[in-house]
Amino acid sequence: MTIRLYDTSARQIRDFTPLTPGCVSIYLCGATVQAAPHIGHIRSGLNFDIMRRWFEYRGYEVTFIRNVTDIDDKIIWKAAEQNRPWWSIGYDNERAFDDGYRALGCLPPTYEPRATGHITEMVEMMRGLIERGHAYEADGSVYFDVRSWPAYLELSRQDLEEMRQPAEEGITGKRDPRDFAMWKATKPGEPDWESPWGRGRPGWHLECSAMAHKYLGRAFDIHGGGLDLVFPHHENEIAQAKAFGDDFAQYWLHNAWVTMSGEKMSKSLGNSVLVSEMVKQWRPIVLRYYLGTPHYRSTIEYSVDALCEAESAFARIEGFVQRVVELAGGPVEPAAEVPPSFAEAMDDDLGVPQALAVVHNTVRQGNSALAADDKESAVARLAEVRAMLGVLGLDPLDAQWAGEGERSEDLHGVVDSLVRLVLDQREAARARKDWATADAIRDQLKQAGLAVEDSPQGPRWMPGPR
Repeated sequence: MTIRLYDTSARQIRDFTPLTPGCVSIYLCGATVQAAPHIGHIRSGLNFDIMRRWFEYRGYEVTFIRNVTDIDDKIIWKAAEQNRPWWSIGYDNERAFDDGYRALGCLPPTYEPRATGHITEMVEMMRGLIERGHAYEADGSVYFDVRSWPAYLELSRQDLEEMRQPAEEGITGKRDPRDFAMWKATKPGEPDWESPWGRGRPGWHLECSAMAHKYLGRAFDIHGGGLDLVFPHHENEIAQAKAFGDDFAQYWLHNAWVTMSGEKMSKSLGNSVLVSEMVKQWRPIVLRYYLGTPHYRSTIEYSVDALCEAESAFARIEGFVQRVVELAGGPVEPAAEVPPSFAEAMDDDLGVPQALAVVHNTVRQGNSALAADDKESAVARLAEVRAMLGVLGLDPLDAQWAGEGERSEDLHGVVDSLVRLVLDQREAARARKDWATADAIRDQLKQAGLAVEDSPQGPRWMPGPR
């Protein structure tokens, strides 16, 4: 089946046809490093990590570019607030983003360019736009002339006459208030670079147009980012790149937000949940499950209860994996292919919720096989489950999560010893036919988030629904 993706520019799901057969080129707007990441920031990286993994599973060679915006108004403001160099702010927070991506199992990008490393390419693009009549210099700044490009607003589908460009502080010399800055003339105390129009610094939108051109050429397959980037950022990227002569992105994909109390998670709202803090409270693989398994175009409403549900759901998968590994006497290799129903769901605009339903159904089949002492079927189901979890980056037996397993091993042993004492009391009650006490113990364990399974070899426990 052909992979189909929802293209924001077309407002519909389209069959994916790569520019180069067998290859996929992706540009993802990455971090603006004015602060450490919250889980809303990392969601975008997770969603596109799953997309990349699926393309690779389908046999494509993927070039994945995720940029770092390391110079921006917000970074400069933060530096002034904290009385620190702007590059110090950016460096610390870039490392925090890297830690977050790595903790949640995102594959590293093919290239991760920084904006400040591509001033030369930006100057070249501005020079070309001025020569073509699409940009102009005023008071040392360079602006894009939106009226010179009739297709402007083709992505967000706004009316130019009704549109108001977000205000840019300290900007002067515009011919039209809706024109946007590509180069900002230097100000006292701000970082700057040399250009044909005087010293200054690049505008946010120009950075991505220039870096996409540098690493992916005049045309590439997919441009991604959060839904909040459609306007003005992606709209302005398109105008610059196409007016320069590039075909630019063929498909536009946007992930939805993580919200709290119905509002987009944002530091400006004071409702952010930092990844560095979340991984202290929750296992990173559980956070990946929570953020990565809803459909990428669906909003996630953050709550502790929702995270607890994700933890319990993943524990059911993990419990099955552990039981079959014990039965098989060692790891079971993933199947060469995922089940057809899983593949069909993923091909249909990365339908992870439907694909995850196939995972859970296969786990149920595997548990039934275990209950029937059908080792061959149980092992076969685990091979399928591992293949599917591998695509989602959630295979608990993968080397990515090996350290996590080692860290939790000691704690698991302590919990196991304590639970065994309680189970021994339950077995003693059953032996004397005190069913009320035995049932009460089982119910208490359930309330504590543990499920008890009676098997021919005796009772066993596992994490269960809370």
